Order: sequence, then C-alpha cells, then structure tokens
Amino acid sequence: MPHVELDALNWGPTWTMVPVEVFKERVGRAVEGERWVIDGNYAGRGARELVWQRADTVIWLDPPLPVIFARLFGRAIRRMRTDEELWPGTGNRETYRNQFLSRDSLFLWALRTHRRRRRELPLILARPEHAHLAVHRFRRSVEAEVWLSRQPATAGS
Repeated sequence: MPHVELDALNWGPTWTMVPVEVFKERVGRAVEGERWVIDGNYAGRGARELVWQRADTVIWLDPPLPVIFARLFGRAIRRMRTDEELWPGTGNRETYRNQFLSRDSLFLWALRTHRRRRRELPLILARPEHAHLAVHRFRRSVEAEVWLSRQPATAGS
C-alpha cells in the first residue's frame, strides 16, 4: 500500500515549509485512496484531522527520550556522511549546523515536545470523534515487531 511521509509533503526547497493550504491539499490527496500508511503527525498544520477522519488505525511509536535521541543522532550522522537528499528535488540535507547548532534542531524539538505529547495525545485520542480508531501505542521496538508479526498478510502489500 502507498506510504506517505508527511515531511515530504510539508517541506519545500531550502527547508521552507509549503503554504498550509498546499500542505493540506497534498495530505487530502494522499488519503483519497482505499489504503495507505501516513508517517507523521503535523497536527498544527491540519494533517491530523484530515488523516484521522479517514484512518482506521493509529500506531503511536512512543519510545523513551534517550532512545529518540540515540536514533536521531544515528540517523543524522548517516545522512550527513552520505549527503542524502531527504526529499527529491528539494535540496534538503541534514547538516551539522541544522542538526546540532540550530534552534530548529530535531533534538531540541524532541526535548520540548516529548513530555507534552505523552500527556496530550491520550486525551486527544479519547475524544468521541476518534472512537473509530484502533490505537496501538508502542514504547519499545519489540512491541511493534510483535504486533506486526501477528498481522495477517494482505494481497498486494
């Protein structure tokens, strides 16, 4: 099934966010199909409402902050070493400066939002408009792996 990374829909060249109307239009097109997997959240830009009203399942990957930092660090170093362009045509690459010296660093974002997301997301998921969602919260990779291993194989996936 199609996998859609919300970061790819949100970011334009030179790390500029596309206008919110463009972003929401892209997200809306991504969820038109019968089946899809959306990677990301972007609640502040309206993606959550568009995605969750059409979704049947939410997978919440919720590892401890040290695990998040370790994964961010490993990913950033790998991408810097390979000079990987994150989304084709954007020119966006991770650099030492934007990962470790910027106020927009993902490390700072994780530090600022981790506790709040853990507190707020259960309350948001408990709202009546989200009652149709099957929610799976995984704090450890092994939990997600076990859950995935128990899912039936689907033709064409």
